[in-house]
Amino acid sequence: MIKILVVEDSPVIRDFLVHILGYDPELRVIAVARNGEEAVEAARAKRPDVITMDIHMPKLNGFESTRRIMETNPVPIVIVSGSSTAEELSTTFHALESGALAVVRRPVGIAHPHHEGMARELIQTVKLMSEVKVVRRWPQTGQRPAGMEGVSLLKPAEVGIVAIGASTGGPIAIQTILSRLPRQFQAPILIVQHMAQGFVHGFAEWLQHSTKLRVSVASHGEVLLPGHVYIAPDGHHTRVSGTGRVLLDKGEHEGGHRPAVAVLFRSVAEAFGPRAIGVLLTGMGKDGSEELALLKDRGATTLVQKPETCVVAGMPGEAVRRGAAVYVLSPEGIAEAMAALVKGNSPGKG
Repeated sequence: MIKILVVEDSPVIRDFLVHILGYDPELRVIAVARNGEEAVEAARAKRPDVITMDIHMPKLNGFESTRRIMETNPVPIVIVSGSSTAEELSTTFHALESGALAVVRRPVGIAHPHHEGMARELIQTVKLMSEVKVVRRWPQTGQRPAGMEGVSLLKPAEVGIVAIGASTGGPIAIQTILSRLPRQFQAPILIVQHMAQGFVHGFAEWLQHSTKLRVSVASHGEVLLPGHVYIAPDGHHTRVSGTGRVLLDKGEHEGGHRPAVAVLFRSVAEAFGPRAIGVLLTGMGKDGSEELALLKDRGATTLVQKPETCVVAGMPGEAVRRGAAVYVLSPEGIAEAMAALVKGNSPGKG
């Protein structure tokens, strides 16, 4: 049985979530908390396997309670958001900075046609996150990581595109990378990040606050521009043409995903070959690992996140096992390598 702590200040919504989670025989709600202070204490006393966390609560909000739990009694935390606008959803992503693993939409009411699908997504996310082995987060000091792995000696290359794939834990890794790239970064960046439906615009807005580059959700047919970051939209496989345009479609799910990292990487290998950089970050499963090897075979530079820096090492670990990585680096090292490889840039200059 997976033991769950439900944190929610509204009695009606709290009972609603307990009902949904209790429907699955593998899940058991062992405690509830009405505010952040109760959540911190219940995490210590009850030792749940996973926590569902509200954001807006009295006494202690979801951001601060998540931070305290991850610094004292670390537990996988799933943010359950009732927000609807991109701006509100962008704010929700700050909980990931505090140590939460995932963000999911709160299911709509039982009479709504989307209720069953959203409830299933919540249950699946809770199950998946319960398997993640979280570690204690030490209080932030604001210091930049040292060392940076010495990739600044890389020689600039003719790079036409950077393709990034990520799943669980990806938002923070992506934020780390983009925040360290210089304003004059001269290549477009196309990203497939597995996430719950409805969050992609909030994700793009959240990233925009962390980077000097322009971030947007990709649109079908638009031309990829240097120094722009494009996020694959909900429910669409995202490809790139040989003329540097975004191609979107609603083809069959691949490996259970749409968008799939594999689809993006294959198209980039075909369209750009040695003029591409492929990046595979933290995530469950193996989406994109085989296709990263294809990119490498076509002459692209492939960067894989160090498994020990991942929330979940499945995707990058599989890529390393396949020999698909030219470099295996931390997110900070990946940013440095990207800046060094893209012609006309040098690491650290903004």
